[in-house]
Amino acid sequence: MVQTICICGAGTMGSGIAQAAAQAGFTTILFEVNTVVLEKAKASIEKNLQSLVEKEKISAANKEAILNRFQFTGDINHCVADVIIEAIIEKTEAKVSLFNQLAELNHSNTIFASNTSSLSITDIQKNVAHPQRLVGMHFFNPATIMKLVEVVKGELTHEAFAQQVYELCERMGKTPVMCKDAPGFIVNRVARHYYLEAFKLVEEGLADFATVDKLMETSGFKMGPFKLMDLIGNDINLAVSQSLYDAFNHIERFKPSPIQQEKVAKGELGRKTGKGYYQYS
Repeated sequence: MVQTICICGAGTMGSGIAQAAAQAGFTTILFEVNTVVLEKAKASIEKNLQSLVEKEKISAANKEAILNRFQFTGDINHCVADVIIEAIIEKTEAKVSLFNQLAELNHSNTIFASNTSSLSITDIQKNVAHPQRLVGMHFFNPATIMKLVEVVKGELTHEAFAQQVYELCERMGKTPVMCKDAPGFIVNRVARHYYLEAFKLVEEGLADFATVDKLMETSGFKMGPFKLMDLIGNDINLAVSQSLYDAFNHIERFKPSPIQQEKVAKGELGRKTGKGYYQYS
């Protein structure tokens, strides 16, 4: 039975997953080597929980209980848990290195999960110890609110470990969907054209960012493509687009937009930098 969850990486996604885990009653370890990022994550979680108190969604006592389930650390030796979820940089080599370090610290039944949105779970597995216990666990931003989690089975994933992750998602109040490892999994492969077709409208001078967003929101989408990319992070969104473009042998329909490439080159990554397709600071 899973009791302790460790999340490696305290960025927007990592801290959101950690908050969701603690709110669901799990002892939660949030690991981050960058102390500034770790402190920012801690402050953000406390702020989010206080907001829930003010909205009367949780009590003040419940808030304190959730915070007491946390351990914030910059020491990888503290990353000992029943399930470890990585939410670090989208580079296979970095994830492999992290998992191999963690394998030396944890027992052989610890489940390793990757929150990657675009990298191959199978490719990660091929170079880690105990590859059968590695599963994709793809959350969506904001992880505290979004219900969907893609549980991804790589070629070497043992069915029992995938099922445990599926059940863990349910215990966290999420809606898991089991899928096989494939470029973009399910959601990012389908959603890519939500972004890329929106770019084409702007590139062709048919509409601007705000108009596209307004029209999509008016038609029933909760958030237009450009607002959503600013929330996710334009660097992350571009990385996913590039990953699918490469995986499908540079087929035209997955080709990244030069508009987004320019935004990333300028460091206009969205909400996290104060500017993206919109101004936030």
